[in-house]
Amino acid sequence: MNKPTKKIQDTCEVFCYDEAKVKRVTTIVGAENLTPIAGIFKALADETRLKIAYSLLQEDELCVCDVANIIGATTATVSHHLRLLRNLGITKSRKEGKLVFYSLDDEHVRLIIKTAIIHGKEVNNREE
Repeated sequence: MNKPTKKIQDTCEVFCYDEAKVKRVTTIVGAENLTPIAGIFKALADETRLKIAYSLLQEDELCVCDVANIIGATTATVSHHLRLLRNLGITKSRKEGKLVFYSLDDEHVRLIIKTAIIHGKEVNNREE
């Protein structure tokens, strides 16, 4: 059974702001370089790259062929996406003979993906 939801306006009915808060947060936001972080989220906003990252979350490392089979894509497509993820510091790679193995770069990346998956499930459950 769906719960009735109260429609909330997207904007304030009057324009006013807390000058002290705005000044403090503006200084904090202005001092932070958010461009690299936006790049990470932009990369993970692509469903194919997110599937790749989520696959890598399940194992310590996977070769390009493993990932291609897991997500149902060509090795060329997967290689392209993995290269982009590596350039953004989301994945790392190592070569062993003729195979290239990828893994998530570090625990921070693992945490971002885990948290996003959990949050996505929570949002989905709220909508049901």
